[in-house]
Amino acid sequence: MSSDFTYSIKTIRFDEHYSPSNDTRLTTNFANLARGEVRQENLRKAINMINNCFNSLANWDNPKKDRYSVEIDIVHVDIDVEGNGETFPTIEVLKTYIVDHHTNRRIEGIVGNNFSSYVRDYDFSVLLRKHNEGKDHFSVPDNYGELHGKMFQDFISSSAYKENFSKPPVICLSVSDNKTYHRTSNTHPILGVEYTPNESSLTEQYFKTMGMEVRYFMPENSVAPYAFFFFGDLLNDYSTLELISTLSTMETFQKIYRPEIYNANSTAGETYKPSLKNLDCSLTQVVYDREERARLAIEQGKWCEDNFIQRHQSTLEKWAANFVQPSF
Repeated sequence: MSSDFTYSIKTIRFDEHYSPSNDTRLTTNFANLARGEVRQENLRKAINMINNCFNSLANWDNPKKDRYSVEIDIVHVDIDVEGNGETFPTIEVLKTYIVDHHTNRRIEGIVGNNFSSYVRDYDFSVLLRKHNEGKDHFSVPDNYGELHGKMFQDFISSSAYKENFSKPPVICLSVSDNKTYHRTSNTHPILGVEYTPNESSLTEQYFKTMGMEVRYFMPENSVAPYAFFFFGDLLNDYSTLELISTLSTMETFQKIYRPEIYNANSTAGETYKPSLKNLDCSLTQVVYDREERARLAIEQGKWCEDNFIQRHQSTLEKWAANFVQPSF
């Protein structure tokens, strides 16, 4: 049954001329930056931050810190569940490329990085809200996130993915502001010192349904750990430059989106409790509308419910019941 769905992939360059398409989730980091009167200035600043961060991390044989630049493609994935040519936008991720200006080489980076999904909006902003309305204690519905997780794994194992990408994705997100993280003695030369959480977060559990593991690392020049979701062996399956491309891209987005954590004026210690109420932080010069992001997440989730979940409910339920989990 897992071969019944058809996926199509298209890419658009994330640069100063980027403009979100009609079927892009407007709450996603790169789309939020590309709107409003200062959209082009926003994009230039964000791209400059990414390049500066990359060169700071890739500092060997790079005395002027200008050897590399990062190119980013937005990967947009549509799904056809009925086999009739009618598609629905499922996910968007980012694909990085590294340009080495000393050797004039363009080096493939990592696919994943940011993660955008309409079905996830539905799960978190519609299904989870309805399930907890009027309840005294928070809980999650039975089989929560399973459809989304199976669809994601199906896409990663599809011919469309394998024809376009040579390695499984790595997704880099913020740590949870309601968990506590403890520093370990394990240190990676690029990803930095590893942290472990006191308990699993809802996001961590959600990505587990997608077949992904998670590890938390804080790079040397960063002030807080990042969550890295991956298949396989994060530390050995990817090259140094590949990992730096993900770090530089996502550190930039997180500094803009969550300055309270990632642009704080103090560095995470042995025990670290993130807080979105931290006022001791520096704001970037990039305009980001967080209030609009929160509002639109609900609207996007409802749109997904009306145009995908309910419209294809019977097909999706039958497919999910017969899904065989692939191995990666």
